[in-house]
Amino acid sequence: MLINDLSTSGALPTLEKMFLFAGQRQRIITNNIANIDTPNYRGTDVDPRAFQKMLGEAIDERRERTGGAFGELNLRQTRQIKSNRSQLQLNPQTPTPGVLAHDRNSRDLEHLMQQLVENSSTFRLASDLMRKNQNQLKLAIAQRVM
Repeated sequence: MLINDLSTSGALPTLEKMFLFAGQRQRIITNNIANIDTPNYRGTDVDPRAFQKMLGEAIDERRERTGGAFGELNLRQTRQIKSNRSQLQLNPQTPTPGVLAHDRNSRDLEHLMQQLVENSSTFRLASDLMRKNQNQLKLAIAQRVM
């Protein structure tokens, strides 16, 4: 019970979902970049704004249920994002914008690189905050004061 309360307290569940989303979305974006010259390839993506909205709704629901200090985040399911306790599954369907070339591939390298940088920043922020949170827990468990 105590371990479960520690793992679902504060911002940790939110950071975990952000971390999982950004990691999986990074694979989708890099796949789009890798196939930029593949004939008939249509890039896909998952809408990060829809995920942010889902995450905000889950946080609001947790606040109403527990006061917000602890508890699991219950993300609602959509056709692009499915979630259970500790996993997040992305099903990219949103086509990426771009100019349709003669080989029927939509290309927009600048937009893909922008997505890559923004998503990498989100991943780094979530991982840094998770690391800080875990270090604080380790210090508290070791009964040290900084």
